[in-house]
Amino acid sequence: MKIAILPGDGIGPEIVTQAVKVLNALDEKFELETAPVGGAGYEASGHPLPDATLKLAKDADAVLFGAVGDWKYDTLDRPLRPEQAILGLRKNLGLFGNLRPAILYPELANASTLKPEIVSGLDILIVRELTGDIYFGQPRGVRECPDGPFKGQREGFDTMRYAEGEIRRIAHVAFQAAQKRDKRLTSVDKANVLETFQFWKDIVTDVHKEYPDVALDHMYVDNAAMQLVRAPKKFDVIVTGNMFGDILSDAAAMLTGSIGMLPSASLDANNKGLYEPSHGSAPDIAGKGIANPLATILSAAMMLRFSLNKVEQADRIENAVKKVLAQGLRTADIYEEGTTKVGTEEMGNAVVKALA
Repeated sequence: MKIAILPGDGIGPEIVTQAVKVLNALDEKFELETAPVGGAGYEASGHPLPDATLKLAKDADAVLFGAVGDWKYDTLDRPLRPEQAILGLRKNLGLFGNLRPAILYPELANASTLKPEIVSGLDILIVRELTGDIYFGQPRGVRECPDGPFKGQREGFDTMRYAEGEIRRIAHVAFQAAQKRDKRLTSVDKANVLETFQFWKDIVTDVHKEYPDVALDHMYVDNAAMQLVRAPKKFDVIVTGNMFGDILSDAAAMLTGSIGMLPSASLDANNKGLYEPSHGSAPDIAGKGIANPLATILSAAMMLRFSLNKVEQADRIENAVKKVLAQGLRTADIYEEGTTKVGTEEMGNAVVKALA
């Protein structure tokens, strides 16, 4: 099994190193190959997604990704900025389905910004469509405003669009995920304002006919954001578009105590995937050895489960993380009085030890 290792920028190399250490502790025969991406890719070849890196990702059975981005690249033309690497990988690999679980471990109930009685036992799954919506819609750019009260002035514009097939395939992913959980699905849209999401709502409703055992409800995105912080346990599976999913999954991350605890999987139609923590590159703490590697380690567990068919090994990693948290070990982002603060490498070593 070939795994492409793309550490990226900022804290990416630090946290990926710990996840690789955990994979190597499983006594499995993985072929691991590392390549630059993001700012590191730009430095290596003048582009955030070098041709060799893209080829490696295409040839691999799965991709383990760190994070990309650094303030020093903000002055580059947009196509050359580090963040374009992850967008390029999603598009070129056909990674349309993003799974973002938000699980609150009992030991971290006090780390959440919400009261323990609101979030204790939280276990939700956000299914985000990943290759459409306003992030990829054309046309886009800057032009002279053609009409309205500001006609003649410069304006920026983007295009929100979804084809029927795009909506149907992500709806199937979400309904099938709900069948394996509590059989409840919430489709999040803005159908009261946007034609794109009235269309989304209509298609999801039609797909629901194929899954009569799943209860479906629809919710506007502003209400969904409010309910996530008011009564998050009312959700089981949430399905939504690219932009709304980006925002809501980060909000859900904080319910778990830290975005440093939130893994993710981005899958194609055949369950080949790219696995990454939901957080960014955090250049302000890069090199300090204090980043939380658990989201990346849990992403590696998702990789074993969904793409490499190593369910028992995935369970081992997830149980090891639970054991480490039960031992009271905490990185700075989830630290509270009475627990033991550890660094990135120490946390990785603790998970490896717990595997045994």
